Amino acid sequence: MPPHTGIVMTGRPGARALATVVLLLALGACAGGSEEKEAGGRGRGPGGPAQVGFVVAEATSVPVTVELPGRVTPFQVSEVRPQVAGLVQRRLFTEGSLVRQGQTLYRIDPSLYEAQVAQASANLQSATANAQAANVRAERYRPLAQIEAVSQQDYTDVEAQARQAQASVAQSNAQLRTAQINLRFTRVPAPITGRIGRSLVTEGALVTTNQAEPLAVIQRLDPIFVDMQQSSAALLSLRKALGQGEVAPASAQVRLIMPDGSDYGATGTVQFSEIAVDPNTGTVTLRARFPNPGGLLLPGMFVRAVFAQAVETQAILVPQAALSRDPRGRATVFVVGPGNRAIARTVVADRTQGSAWVVTQGLAPGEKIIVQGTANLRPDAPVRPVPATAPQRLVPLPAGKDGSATKGQAGGRGAGGGG
Repeated sequence: MPPHTGIVMTGRPGARALATVVLLLALGACAGGSEEKEAGGRGRGPGGPAQVGFVVAEATSVPVTVELPGRVTPFQVSEVRPQVAGLVQRRLFTEGSLVRQGQTLYRIDPSLYEAQVAQASANLQSATANAQAANVRAERYRPLAQIEAVSQQDYTDVEAQARQAQASVAQSNAQLRTAQINLRFTRVPAPITGRIGRSLVTEGALVTTNQAEPLAVIQRLDPIFVDMQQSSAALLSLRKALGQGEVAPASAQVRLIMPDGSDYGATGTVQFSEIAVDPNTGTVTLRARFPNPGGLLLPGMFVRAVFAQAVETQAILVPQAALSRDPRGRATVFVVGPGNRAIARTVVADRTQGSAWVVTQGLAPGEKIIVQGTANLRPDAPVRPVPATAPQRLVPLPAGKDGSATKGQAGGRGAGGGG
């Protein structure tokens, strides 16, 4: 008697045929499920352990690059101020133009100072005449004093008067030079060469020697300075690393990023660092000097300065695809351990260099870093490592009845498919 199947084939012939078909389908499904379980029990099939691509860790020199906010400041600034008082007669420059050192910018009414020069000149002539008369008198008294025709005291008094007359000549001469200098100051010159701004006074304005407001401001823009702000903590950490030999000094070549995100083009050099920390911001000011022949950099402009403060001599570059982070933000990479097993390694990677992470702790030169096939990799899993540049081995896919790949395998990756 055939085994009991749970289906009673009774009734009409059509019902018996339908029951037979259902029975055959059920038996086929059971057989298929057994084959799938058997295939799954065989693990990864003919491929064995997962194939992964690796690169060998190598120590290299990587610059410690920082990006700091900066503000453009002029190379030289001069506030044009009057050195004498008077009315401004003329303005002799074009606002916003380039002026040269010594060029006359303003003309102040010189009439009062011309009169002072004339008066000082007349005083000098009078003093000179008096000095000549005193000298002649002293020369006449000398032989008389020798023969005692006049008292010695009279000769002494006459000689003193002659010396006083000479002193008056020198004093009058100094007053004349002072008057001439004041007359020259009625022409207000440019103290430096640079770009002059708008005039802050107009013709007819009264200016004084000690006034607070300048007449105009001149700024030299080529070369030009960029003042950068760096936190005191970062600067202290850098100096400690330099002192301990962990990093080496780098050439202070600075690159600028303009406010629109473009690169300035020309590079600058760091001139100095302030010796004091700003108590309001906790930052230290670094100053860099840039060429500015086209006048593209303007005073007050905010820029971003990028430069290498030091060189990390024992860093390891790891491709970004090989590094992941856990929920705590710790960086992790897989390396090939003993027995060709994947070992998860926690590393220190605080910055990037191009398309790679800069690892400063956690890896040693010569270790094999897994960079391909990390998508489903688990710690301590067996792997078959190959160099990352080697071609990936493709697993042949079984074909269906119609010659196409079976469902779930079409478009599958090779055994070393990257993560």
